Amino acid sequence: MANRHLSRSIVLQTLFEWDFGISVDKDNHDEMLDRNIEEFGPGLDDDAFIKDIFLGVVKKKAIIDEIIEKAAPDWPIEKISIVDRNILRMGLYELLFGDRTQVPPKVAINEAIELAKSFGGENSSKFVNGVLGAVYKEIGEPGKDDISKKQIAKKFAETDPAKFPIEKKAGAVVYAKKDGEIYFAFVHDVFGYWTLSKGGIEEGENEEQGAIREIKEEMGLDIKIKEMLGRNEYIASHPQQGKIRKQVVFFLGESEFTDIVLEKGTGGLDDARWFKLADVAELKIYDNMVPLLTKSIEILTAKS
Repeated sequence: MANRHLSRSIVLQTLFEWDFGISVDKDNHDEMLDRNIEEFGPGLDDDAFIKDIFLGVVKKKAIIDEIIEKAAPDWPIEKISIVDRNILRMGLYELLFGDRTQVPPKVAINEAIELAKSFGGENSSKFVNGVLGAVYKEIGEPGKDDISKKQIAKKFAETDPAKFPIEKKAGAVVYAKKDGEIYFAFVHDVFGYWTLSKGGIEEGENEEQGAIREIKEEMGLDIKIKEMLGRNEYIASHPQQGKIRKQVVFFLGESEFTDIVLEKGTGGLDDARWFKLADVAELKIYDNMVPLLTKSIEILTAKS
């Protein structure tokens, strides 16, 4: 397996060169690959594996980059370091388009993380883990209900939002009162933002039931729904289903002030905490969360 790690390192070096435009002729793939194999892996007998990943990433770049931008919405491709974005491209290619019998999904993710530790910056491995983990969580059990690569491309080519499948989600602005003060519960994602807990509504649930279950599963809190705060809709890209209309409803939910326990294995999340009302303004949060929090604060302070 050490040879495969070296092979991936050579692919990364070649993708860096290709992406950065170091070569006079960046489309001369064979020359780049052969030169880098000779320089970084003399005697390595893994040319087919190296070429499969490199050429696969180059051919699938448009789809892969779109998935990266959807999984990391606050990090446009051009703002991601050249090393990190090509590690993500490699990891996603192996995760979504590779031969799972040869490289299981978790191996693809772990290999990408190791490359990030070796060649990336201080936070690269955490960032790569977050993005790939979020995509892995979205696609569910790999291999289940597989569709062909042509079908994947076709789904991503669809441009009419009315034809996109709809995924319904529910979440909540969770608050508690302690010693006369109001606290809010937030989860923290690997992109550095404090955000609201939300998740998919399961079959047989209504929106309120979905929100209550999701908060319990993700943060270990039991909430009582007080009122609905609002709805929003956005377009996301699923690695296999293509573009999806995600419709999210948010509620105001009250909890006891108890310890928050972040669910293990929550792809893309690394922390969860209570914050006093006075501290919320200092948090790094997504813009679309501001109206929900503002309305919640207005409701709670008016009642006080």
